[in-house]
Amino acid sequence: MTNETLNLISSRRSHRAYEPTPLTQVQLDALLKAAVESPSAVNRQPWHFTVVRNQELLNEMNQAVWEQMMKRNPELRSPRFADKNFHVFYHAPTVIVISGMPDNHYTQIDGGIAVENIALAAESMGLGSVILGMPGDAFKGEKADYFRKALKFPEGWDFVIAIAIGVPADTKEAHPVKEDRIAFAD
Repeated sequence: MTNETLNLISSRRSHRAYEPTPLTQVQLDALLKAAVESPSAVNRQPWHFTVVRNQELLNEMNQAVWEQMMKRNPELRSPRFADKNFHVFYHAPTVIVISGMPDNHYTQIDGGIAVENIALAAESMGLGSVILGMPGDAFKGEKADYFRKALKFPEGWDFVIAIAIGVPADTKEAHPVKEDRIAFAD
């Protein structure tokens, strides 16, 4: 069976290189509409979306993530940190950071649903994206409150997940699917 939505899901990739071309306001508005229209448990909508185009701020966050990563045992670090030029946001022109209510049991799940809506909407517009959890380390260091304020998180809310978006400057084959990850309990 094939249809437009299934084809879109199959064609989406995690892009890790971007052109410096900024998103248009029309593109950004469509992505944010897809985000806020995401389903959430009991329709609580426990999220807040911060659009970041300020590359200096993204570089500061990248540095804070590096500092936190370097505190970890080398075996526990992402292998990407072996490359001194690695940038957690892949120099994307736009990053959307999702913060959420800390006291809501479903905030992480609802944030994940919203970020997938954004990723699929980006793909439908010919944009690339990569969903990011590592920026959360910036909110564990000494500049955590600075970043919460700079990203205009609501009071008491914290990082949930982020997504880098832009015109992709790379190509990527589909990852292999692990067929043994499906079972039927009839």
